[in-house]
Amino acid sequence: MFQGVGTAIITPFINRTEGNEVYTEVDYNALERFCEFQIENGVNALVVLGTTGEAPSIDAVERRQIEEHAVRISNGRVPIIVGTGTNNTQHCIENNKIAEESGADGLLIVTPYYNKSTQKGLIRHFSHIAEQTTLPIILYNVPSRTSVNLLPETVVEIYKSNPNVIGVKEASGDISQIARLLSIKPAGLKVYSGNDDQALPIISLGGEGCISVISNVLPSQFSALVHEALAGNYEEARRYQKMLLPMMNALFTEVNPIPVKYACYKEDHCENLLRLPLIEASEQTQALIDIQLERLGVAI
Repeated sequence: MFQGVGTAIITPFINRTEGNEVYTEVDYNALERFCEFQIENGVNALVVLGTTGEAPSIDAVERRQIEEHAVRISNGRVPIIVGTGTNNTQHCIENNKIAEESGADGLLIVTPYYNKSTQKGLIRHFSHIAEQTTLPIILYNVPSRTSVNLLPETVVEIYKSNPNVIGVKEASGDISQIARLLSIKPAGLKVYSGNDDQALPIISLGGEGCISVISNVLPSQFSALVHEALAGNYEEARRYQKMLLPMMNALFTEVNPIPVKYACYKEDHCENLLRLPLIEASEQTQALIDIQLERLGVAI
C-alpha cells in the first residue's frame, strides 16, 4: 500500500459556544491545512481516525466527514488509510463500509480490546472482517492499549488466509517478537513500525516503514530518517535518529495524543483541544516539548 512514512494524523478541534454550552467540534479547515502540510513535507500516506486522531471520541457523522475531507484533499497524491477497528466485530465492518463509501484506500484495524480474544479468535475476527470488505487491511498490534498480543504466527496465518490483508503495524515494542515476524513472514506481507523510536531497527530487519506520531510535528525530518534507512544509508539514518529521539520521547511523556496535540498547537496547526477523557498536556510536558521544538528550530 505504501513504503515510507504514514502519518497517524491528529484530529483538529475547535470550540463553538451556543448559549451557556461549549461544544468541541472538528475543525475541518485546520484538517485541510494539516493534510496539505503533511503531503507537502513528503509523507507517503495519511492514516486518519487512529489512536492519534482520537477515534473513540468521534461520532459516525464526523467519521464520514473526516474521511471524505481527507480523500478529497489528498486527491490521489497519497493513500488515505482509515482506522476502523473496535472490540465489536460488526461495528468494525460498519466502519469499513463508511470508509469504502468515502473513497478510502485502505484500513487499519486494531486487535479487539477489553473483551480481548484468543489467537484463534483473532484469526476468525480478522478473517470475518476481511471477507466483508474489498479494501486492503493493515492489522494493528498494540498490546499496551488492548491487552492483546497478535503473535507472529497468527499474523502469518491471517495473511495467508485473506488476500486483502496486506500488512501489520507492529507496536508491541518487543523487538525480538518483531524480528521473529520478519524472519518467518511471506515475502508479500508488509511490516510497519508502530513506534517511532523503533522504525530504524525494524526497517533494518526488513520492515517497510513506519505509521508515525512524530511525523505530525516533523514530517520532513522523520521522512528523511525512514527513507535513508530504506535506502540502506544507515549512518545518515542514525544521525536523524539521534537528532529526533529526544522529541520522540517527549511526545510520549503522557498518553498519546496529548503531547502531540500540544506540539501541533505550538506549530500553529490546530487549537490545543482534546475530547474527554483526554485533557491538555501538563505544564511539565509542555515545557519538555517547548525545549525540543526550540532545539529543532520549529517553535513559533
